[in-house]
Amino acid sequence: MKPIISHEVFLTSRRDLKNDHLLLGFGPFPGAASIKPGQFVHIGFRNPLAFYRRAFSIAGVNTVKREIEIILKVIGRGSYQLSQLRAGEGVNFLGPLGNPFVLPGKRQTALMVAGGVGYPPLLFLAMHMIERGYDPKNIVFFYGGRSSEDIVDRARIRKLGVRFLPATQNGSFGERGMITALLKRFLSTPGTAGSGENVIFACGPEGLLEAVDRIAAEFETPGQLALEAPMPCGFGICLGCVVPLKSGGFARVCKEGPVFDTGTLAL
Repeated sequence: MKPIISHEVFLTSRRDLKNDHLLLGFGPFPGAASIKPGQFVHIGFRNPLAFYRRAFSIAGVNTVKREIEIILKVIGRGSYQLSQLRAGEGVNFLGPLGNPFVLPGKRQTALMVAGGVGYPPLLFLAMHMIERGYDPKNIVFFYGGRSSEDIVDRARIRKLGVRFLPATQNGSFGERGMITALLKRFLSTPGTAGSGENVIFACGPEGLLEAVDRIAAEFETPGQLALEAPMPCGFGICLGCVVPLKSGGFARVCKEGPVFDTGTLAL
């Protein structure tokens, strides 16, 4: 088991992704090289405006510089506090925390389904796989949002060389409709459904994950879901992020998750 590190890090880069989205880089973090896609860091603030730590999934890691990227949307006190940081200002990182995605076989097709702010861990997963010799043509990146403004950092997805399939509810970018409808149609295409060669990876709002879970069962396709939840402690003590299991009982998103196999959660 990798040690959990608490360390002061500093803002090293900042990029405005529009529509209240920001890409922030932090470093140096001693545990950067051990982070895997799907894991998260728990961020503590100096300013009491955000008393509790906030969990943020990781969008990328530079192991040479020991820097970590996160992508956030400003929606509450924690994300607002981060959005106000300037270069050289610091926060405390606790991590890496949580269980990561399990990588697919190199001949399998990875179907990545991102909804809104569920995009960052799947971006990291795609980059991580390609860096390890996976063929980007075997990665299909489904990315959905309400409008074009919710599909951020799209140039970086295209640069990876993966198959990019966006959808927006108002039709302003990509296909009109829900991204899960696009996923279902893909799996319904002859030669994909039931082949045993597809693996689903999803992150986003609960409604999206619930739909992906049903689709995975319908098409008998294995998959993994990365959950989002408020996490006051981040390592399993406070029980503030429990989710029910289909088999009975509960699991802690921060400790047993945030990545769970499809078919295991009572969503």
